[in-house]
Amino acid sequence: MHSIPRPTKPSPRPPGLGSVLERNIHALQERRAREEAEATFEERLAARITRFTGSMGFVYLHLAVFGLWIAINLGWVPGIPQFDPSFVILAMAASVEAIFLSTFVLISQNRMATTADKRAELDLQISLLAEHEITKLVAMVSSVAERMGGRTDVDFEVEELKQDVAPDLVLDEIEERGHGQANGQRR
Repeated sequence: MHSIPRPTKPSPRPPGLGSVLERNIHALQERRAREEAEATFEERLAARITRFTGSMGFVYLHLAVFGLWIAINLGWVPGIPQFDPSFVILAMAASVEAIFLSTFVLISQNRMATTADKRAELDLQISLLAEHEITKLVAMVSSVAERMGGRTDVDFEVEELKQDVAPDLVLDEIEERGHGQANGQRR
């Protein structure tokens, strides 16, 4: 079996990309650290509880506690008297625990949704900026091509690409089409 030789040194980074990438990674890490530091005590507590309750350790703990509870109250453990033979206390404790756990999960989800909304807004702003920059580049390249007498089969598309996109109109169209499809209509 032939082994593929590995490079002895990493590939060189394109000029400027390494520092830009490093700067962006560092900025995102600082942002995350700042958001974590700005979280309230309650949010941090809810996140820790949610993280623990979503682990196998939590499952094993419940298996042990509930298993022992059930075994004791079925009379399977000699020397320990039954204290909840009808399992009413166990059912009540499990119900109260479920109420609190679902609340902690909702708190954590709300915080994650807020963070996701901020990231989506950032993505949208970056996409809009990139679209605007690309539109300007298309216009400049088209102008250079015209001066040089260049023509292509897609010149009719270039005129459309030179126009900036109006995000509010795109959103209106998406909503209108979505509303039409929800009512069983097609355009």
